Amino acid sequence: MTSSSGATKRLRVLLVEDSPTVLAHIREVLQSQGDIEIVGEAYDGKQAVALCGELRPDVISMDMMLPGMDGQAATEAIMAHCPTPILIVSSSTNRGELLRTYEALAAGAVEVLEKPNGRQPDGEWEQRYLRLLRLVARIRVITHVRARHLVPAPAPSALLQARHVLALGASTGGPGALMQVLQSLPHPAPLPVLIVMHINAIFSRGFAEWLDGQTPHRVRYARDGEALLETRGDIILAPPDVHLTVQQGRLLLSHAPPRFSCRPSVDVLFESLARDLGAGVVAALLTGMGRDGAAGLLAIRRAGGSTIAQDEQTSMVYGMPREAAQLGAAERILPLNEIGPAMKSLSGVPWGAGSP
Repeated sequence: MTSSSGATKRLRVLLVEDSPTVLAHIREVLQSQGDIEIVGEAYDGKQAVALCGELRPDVISMDMMLPGMDGQAATEAIMAHCPTPILIVSSSTNRGELLRTYEALAAGAVEVLEKPNGRQPDGEWEQRYLRLLRLVARIRVITHVRARHLVPAPAPSALLQARHVLALGASTGGPGALMQVLQSLPHPAPLPVLIVMHINAIFSRGFAEWLDGQTPHRVRYARDGEALLETRGDIILAPPDVHLTVQQGRLLLSHAPPRFSCRPSVDVLFESLARDLGAGVVAALLTGMGRDGAAGLLAIRRAGGSTIAQDEQTSMVYGMPREAAQLGAAERILPLNEIGPAMKSLSGVPWGAGSP
């Protein structure tokens, strides 16, 4: 990062942490970097919101469990009034903290990292923290009101063949995007809905429970060998650190090598759907970093399925959808609030009361 004069501009960080021990450790890590400046420290959420507005940092390192206004509420306030890239640094052992972390991600926080626990090899956590903090600081964020308050725009109806499955892939920015898409789909879902979401495995164990509570649908993790048709009415997530595929009408789980450093991989799911169901698939690729999912979306389109990519304006990170657009994998490039209605319309089957 350089200034207009050519001099190196230091990354301005607001550090939000109420534990003196963790605060001292992170402060030491940041102060060891010549390109980073701590512009302020906050010990509760209310102070974090005030300092963000006053100091306008480049990035915020945010604890979740804070006195008074917690990290979730502070994140929502910051993203609504002074949007700033936020890295959540949170414990992964407390259920309540996990659920607050998902809420903060849905409200616009960019990424999450577990707190140092003393069990990592020397320097490993510190390197991951610095890498993620610098990465998060480069993300373009926008004013973000909680997605549940947004009204989806109707999609044009059409007479279409009935489909067999809906599929979604997402990464950075995915919790909020998935929440909005699922909220716009009437309950019960008449088709199986399969999802691959990239999320730190340490934080993924409660994600299905959180998403279940945010939508009218039952959300759960896939079970190896279950029949795809038997999942109708449920939203099915790929389990942590496991690929999800469909073969001969059954869900199969695999520990095969990661694709683009991702397991579960969107490409792995989408390519299996293209092979197994072809034109019976409606798939959408949402916000995310990298290129996972683009080739799989193209395979579905070539097999006759319907494909959608999220547009740049509504993507937190226009990486995966951009790769899909550049490959010609997406029949439709849509803003987030139109993706759920479009998938419903393209399914070619009735939704709502009375659906199986």
